[in-house]
Amino acid sequence: MNKRLIKSNDRKLFGVCGGLADYFDLDPTFIRLAFLVAFFCFGTGLLVYLICAIVMPSSK
Repeated sequence: MNKRLIKSNDRKLFGVCGGLADYFDLDPTFIRLAFLVAFFCFGTGLLVYLICAIVMPSSK
């Protein structure tokens, strides 16, 4: 079975973290924490999240 990177229906904002968690078989909380760390430490977390929200296809 081929895995596809798509937004999740289990959403907080856009479903990006849930989709990434489903793709990598992780808990969405870890992905959300990684985005927060990237935002506060490097300043890139918000930019990467917004790009993913635009580029990732929605689930049907």
